[in-house]
Amino acid sequence: MTADPAPHPPATADEVEAARHDPKLANVLYHDWEASSYDEKWSISYDERCITYAADRFRHIAGEHGWPYGRALELGCGTGFFLLNLMQAGVAARGSMTDLSPGMVGAALRNARLLGLDDGAVDGRVADAERIPYDDDTFDLVVGHAVLHHIPDVELALREVLRVLRPGGRFVFAGEPTRIGDAYARRLGRLTWRATTTVTRLAPLRGWRRPQAELDESSCAAALEAVVDLHAFDPAMLERLARRAGAPDARVATEELTAAMLGWSVRTFEAAVSPGKLGLRWAMFAYRGWQRLSWLDRTVLSRIVPPAWFYNALVTGTKPAG
Repeated sequence: MTADPAPHPPATADEVEAARHDPKLANVLYHDWEASSYDEKWSISYDERCITYAADRFRHIAGEHGWPYGRALELGCGTGFFLLNLMQAGVAARGSMTDLSPGMVGAALRNARLLGLDDGAVDGRVADAERIPYDDDTFDLVVGHAVLHHIPDVELALREVLRVLRPGGRFVFAGEPTRIGDAYARRLGRLTWRATTTVTRLAPLRGWRRPQAELDESSCAAALEAVVDLHAFDPAMLERLARRAGAPDARVATEELTAAMLGWSVRTFEAAVSPGKLGLRWAMFAYRGWQRLSWLDRTVLSRIVPPAWFYNALVTGTKPAG
């Protein structure tokens, strides 16, 4: 068994400065930095909660036709959240996980082993989505979650996706920010951060405040995050881009409006306060609140609010036969 990819050493000040002008370097530095704490930060798990979430995202845009796919590839795998949970849901039998960040690929492979998925079922490698290191017609399915907005040339990456897909193979990308959604999410995040860090300076609440070193680190991570988030998408434009890349049947859907507003506020609050102050009751409040607002978004607001106002965009399409 080959060793897991080693993360980039802690970034120097010169590298961080260079990353401000090099989005690919910024992606490596940021995601290597986040790899060890990413699952905790985003409440990622590999149990029924996230298995259902991943499968529902897939089903929402692509349905269940074709399950199980034989071999699947994930671009920008992070810690393996999307593909590993889709495999557990029965969407794909075998998987290959790729990311520009060695730290993330290593974390994803460790998660796969913890789930009992050996080298015969899952493999991983460091790879650039604009130059996917696999042969033509290799995969039945290509997936990604919150990855397209990190890629400098999205159309080139989608052309590569279609190249490595077998004829009739499908791609599914979820969790991509819309332009309007990104605008209100960032504003909510800044307001929540400012309010929380201000209030926890007060004497009665100082015990809730994270140590200043951790707050400074979060601020540095946020600064790099602003560099790696390259795009927010207009849904109609994303659909046209996917069709231009070579998928004439590509289509886009959107989801999460009020649920995204809650989610961004909750995640920002959690990053600003001491984790010891938040327990299971808080976690259940956040999760059930998100569930209820997702229901509202899906069953009510999706009928009356323009699709472009929702936060998440999902896109799917197939490689033409022949």
